[in-house]
Order: sequence, then structure tokens, then C-alpha cells
Amino acid sequence: MTDTTARADASSEGGLRAQLETLTTEAFRPELAEIDRLSTLEIAHTMNAEDATVPGAVARVLPEIAAAIDRIAERMPRGGRLVYAGAGTAGRLGVLDASECPPTFNTDPAEVVGLIAGGPRALVTSVEGAEDSAELAAGDLAALALTAEDTVVGISASGRTPYAVGAVEYARRAGALTVGLSCNAGSALAAAADHGIEVVVGPELLTGSTRLKSGTAQKLVLNMISTLTMIRLGKTYGNLMVDVRASNEKLRARSRRIVALATGAGDEEIEAALTATGGEVKNAILTILGGVDAPAADRLLTDARGHLREALAAARPGSTT
Repeated sequence: MTDTTARADASSEGGLRAQLETLTTEAFRPELAEIDRLSTLEIAHTMNAEDATVPGAVARVLPEIAAAIDRIAERMPRGGRLVYAGAGTAGRLGVLDASECPPTFNTDPAEVVGLIAGGPRALVTSVEGAEDSAELAAGDLAALALTAEDTVVGISASGRTPYAVGAVEYARRAGALTVGLSCNAGSALAAAADHGIEVVVGPELLTGSTRLKSGTAQKLVLNMISTLTMIRLGKTYGNLMVDVRASNEKLRARSRRIVALATGAGDEEIEAALTATGGEVKNAILTILGGVDAPAADRLLTDARGHLREALAAARPGSTT
């Protein structure tokens, strides 16, 4: 390494250090400087008290979260996709949320996508330098051929991670809707996005360990984004997951229970309805409550864009569903 290169690296490192020192998530807490001298139970109480503050931080930005969800839900029926992009813990949380949508809401795996800096290998091991590359994010999104109906959610606790910021910037240039989820106020990520969501959870128990409160906050918000979007898309009936995909015995048992809760029907009627509709919970409920056969239930749901309440109203004009 030449002296010039060394000086440039030192200057860059010094600039990043100065930047990190301005972030709430990186702040040092002197009152916890001797936490390692406490008993395990005392540390557990301290950590639990810290975690208890996270829902309140999320509550303060609920209007911003709801506004973003409404716009996402407008696009998905037109073929739009929901894409999460992040590095490290943030990226893993995005991949987790995306991976749980198909079994929970019967979505196609291509509808909700999780991108993590460094690719699938980064889910289990660190990929050096991946989070520092905005170009890598652009390449990952280019491979998806973004459209104006898609939404890209950049996730970064610091709000400065180049991969997340780069993803949002690329997505905006492509005409997609963008959301920036961070845990610091005035973040570059929020500024780059159409919808900035900044959940300020404060300094971490362990200085800079953003897998703690910041990770919890991100998980809560991602839960809201995917779940509320799916509710808006008609993937639920009340609080029942009527689009659940019965891919194993537990989910098959859950499917029967959901039909029972929605209809009050007996076991034989439920089994007959599920058999007639190929195991589709929503269709089975419609055949029982709407008094229609399986083909008619399928047509009604197609006309109602998958919304069971609308299909029931069409099957039983004048009734309250």
C-alpha cells in the first residue's frame, strides 16, 4: 500500500467514524459501562426494559407506515412487487418477512422479494464489503427488471448503509415506489425515499449493536407492511388467514379450523367443501356461507379480485357479511 493510499483510507475511515458518532443508534451510554458486572438476572431486566420501549417508538410513526402501506396496496393488484433490500441484520429481516408471505398468504414467491447485500450466502455469514456497495444494490434490482408498479423498501438501522440507500435511489430512477426504513432521524435513506419511516429507538444496550432494539423495530414495521398490505389485498377474512397455503399437516389442520371458525360448519361439511375446492380455504368458506358450488365460488372470487366479503355479498345480495 502506498503512502497516498494509506492516507486516503485513513481519511475515509476517519470520516465514517465521525459520521457514526452523530447517529443515535451508535451512541455510547455511560450508565451501562459496567453492565458486565451485574448479575445475569439484572442484565436481563435491563435489556427487557430497553426492549419495552420499542413499540412506543413504532407508534410514533404509524401515520408514515400506514401511508406507505396504502400506496403499496394500490400497486400490487396491478402486478406490482414488494421488494426489501438491506445488509446484515436488516437484510436478513427483509428476507425473513418475504419468505413467510407464500405460506401465510398464498402469494407467489416472486410477489414479495427479499434482497440482502452479498446474496444468499450473507444470510449465514458476513460478506465483506457488500453493504458498502450501492452498485451491488443496483445490479440486484436490475436483475428483477423493476417497473413503476413495484415498491422497494430499503432497510438500514443507521439510515446510511450504501446498499440500502443505493437500492432506493436506483428504484426511484426506475419509477418504482420507494420506502426508506431506518432508526435514526434525518437519515439519508429516508431523504432518498418517497416514504421515509424513521423509528428512533435510541442508543443500544451494547453500543452500536443494532440487531437489538433497532432490529426489533424493523421486524415490527416489516410485520405491519406485509400483513396490512395483505389485509388490503383481501388475503384475510376478518382476522382469519383465508389464503393460507396448506403445504403440510399442521397447515391442513389450520385450514380446517379456519373454515370452522368462519362458518360454524361441522367436520363433514368442512371436509366436503375443502375437497370440492381443492383445499382452497377461501373458496370452501364461500361454498358454505354463500350456498354456491365450487365453480361458482371460483368465479365469484375472481370477479371480487379475491376479496371474500365482496364475493359473499355477490352470492347473497342484500345480506350482511
